[in-house]
Amino acid sequence: MTQSVFPRLPPRLQEAIVSRLGWSALRPVQDLAGAAILDGHNALILAPTAGGKTEAAIFPSLAGLLRRPPQGVGLMYLAPIKALLNNQEERLGTYTEMVGLRRFVWHGDVAESAKRAFVKEPAELLMTTPESLEVMLLSQRIPVETLFRELRAVIVDEVHAFCGTDRGAHLLSLIERIAPLCGSDLQRIGLSATIGNPEQILSWLQGSSARPSTVVRPPKAPAKRALHVSLHPSAPALAQAAAERALGHKSLFFCQSRSLTELVAQRMSGLHTEVFVHHSSVSTEERHAAEERFHRGQNVCIVCTSTLELGIDVGDLDQVFQANAPSSVSSFLQRMGRTGRRAGQTANTTFFCETADAVLQAISIIELAREKWVESVPQKTRCWPVMVHQLLALTLQFGAISAERCWSQLHRVPDFSGIREAEFLALVAHLKAQDFLFESGGLLSMGQKAERVFGRKNFLELYAVFTSPQLYRVETAGGQTVGSLEQGFVDRLVEEMSSFLLGGRAWKVDKISHSDRVLHVSAAPRGQKPSWGGFVPQLLSFPLCQRMRRVLAEETVYPYLDDASQRALADRRADLGPLLARGGLAIQLDDTAARLWTFAGGCINHTLKYALEWTTGWRVIADNLQLRIEGDGVQHQRVEAALGTIAALGFWDDSGTQRALLARLPEYRLSKFQQALPEAMALEMVGEYLLDIEGARGWLTAAAARSI
Repeated sequence: MTQSVFPRLPPRLQEAIVSRLGWSALRPVQDLAGAAILDGHNALILAPTAGGKTEAAIFPSLAGLLRRPPQGVGLMYLAPIKALLNNQEERLGTYTEMVGLRRFVWHGDVAESAKRAFVKEPAELLMTTPESLEVMLLSQRIPVETLFRELRAVIVDEVHAFCGTDRGAHLLSLIERIAPLCGSDLQRIGLSATIGNPEQILSWLQGSSARPSTVVRPPKAPAKRALHVSLHPSAPALAQAAAERALGHKSLFFCQSRSLTELVAQRMSGLHTEVFVHHSSVSTEERHAAEERFHRGQNVCIVCTSTLELGIDVGDLDQVFQANAPSSVSSFLQRMGRTGRRAGQTANTTFFCETADAVLQAISIIELAREKWVESVPQKTRCWPVMVHQLLALTLQFGAISAERCWSQLHRVPDFSGIREAEFLALVAHLKAQDFLFESGGLLSMGQKAERVFGRKNFLELYAVFTSPQLYRVETAGGQTVGSLEQGFVDRLVEEMSSFLLGGRAWKVDKISHSDRVLHVSAAPRGQKPSWGGFVPQLLSFPLCQRMRRVLAEETVYPYLDDASQRALADRRADLGPLLARGGLAIQLDDTAARLWTFAGGCINHTLKYALEWTTGWRVIADNLQLRIEGDGVQHQRVEAALGTIAALGFWDDSGTQRALLARLPEYRLSKFQQALPEAMALEMVGEYLLDIEGARGWLTAAAARSI
């Protein structure tokens, strides 16, 4: 039984928890986390949404501030998105105020006068995002050395959303830039939903800190789950079925793209349920209205993308819907965790699928969750675009800085740990040659090209590592702002002809004003088919795709499928089951092509695709489950022989192979700093996103063993 940490908290905090909050006891996660944090450990706190993670981190952190009040900021709370800050503002404000402390929220929407007042008299708790923290570090008007000299701890909410991404590398770089300003070893506390590799994530978050570390993972009580998978002939039919199930309830409906979000919301509107749309292109005002109405309503549904996956509290809800299937078990658990919070309520998810493959993916995700398997969050060690970003940021922060000092600062960041000093110096030399950096007297400053490319609006482009596309405001004739669209999408629109979905409604383009970036629209005529933009491919993991293979190869009956889903699964099993049961390579031939069913996931399949195209001259189309191979003489034996060639010892280690694969990669623009990289580093970055050479090697070895 967990020993209560409550007696270790200061009396003022104890009294506030009992009298102000009305709590009679702490939850197990709060006792476990409290002990670790009070003992001075870095900690990763794992619990589902609304599982008490925030209090588990805040209460013991406030205890330290009460015992030794700081001069300046003593505690920082970092969130991945501004909406989560706004959502937590009142909650954390209550916790600080009830013990006589203050909190301040800093982001782009906060008035400059309020920020100046904070700098003059800092609150003990600062709530911000990494991008806004970068603004503070780069501003000459903010005395960061004074502001953060007694910073004790940083709490990173939704830490799994950072790790393995450019934003995560940026986050750790910022923490490592702030850490030397503090008077002691900066304590790091991460909050996360369930992940497959918590020890590695905590090690990443720890960075250069020498503190002991603890993963806080309270035991879970068995919970009931209500799951249902249904199949529908089209997206409109899917939306109709969802509207019927939503009637009289509060529901969240997750979709995998903005286009489907808009289509589903439009089709559900007018079917006796109040429907809102929530995604990144909908205006902030409309998103806030959706969240507010959802709190108060009883017959309401928010159709959303992953914007409502990251811990934003929209109150109690009855149902979670999922269009088709998410791309990971982690997303499924996070979304389902929105339900089942009230006593007597059951956590639930209903999948509304359009295709048999979506049904197969939904089954596999559910079964992996039942087997208690969750994805490991990936980690980067050669994050080139953020290395460029931080080099430029350091020159801007200090005015001029030596390459040696930059390396001393940056090599401590885990996301750069795989970069050798010689490679770093080669990058610096390239940036100088391209005028992104300028060197004088052994000190680096920002070059003229960097100022032209990233210096717009007082270096606004340098505050965030992710690409911030130019946005066009979408405005009606009455002056109402509906939302915003990215320039790449606007460039494909034609005045008086094109239409699109936004905010759950169809709009016709009346006029495009490029000078002030405004799109003037009116309601689209009924029957005019709207459009939306495209995205880089969704790459499923190897374990998920292998579980899909098992579902097809076995005869298990899944009680949560409706009749249409069961028939679709039976048809897929009849088509592929005998082929998969035979062993060896699963190859289907038709008149023009061979289908190699790998069930290896998107990255491995794309790696195999480029290798086969290079060595054979065939045309290969890859998705997550198969390779479609087209070309002269594509037969079973020739496919086997081609796979034998790329499975040969030393093939993947050969520099010629690696150059050939990288040369075939599509020109994905994954970062705005990609343009500043040498070609080899830019190709490596795209290759890291799209390729998995070790995984391909492992699949080929296993395939060869099955063929013997």
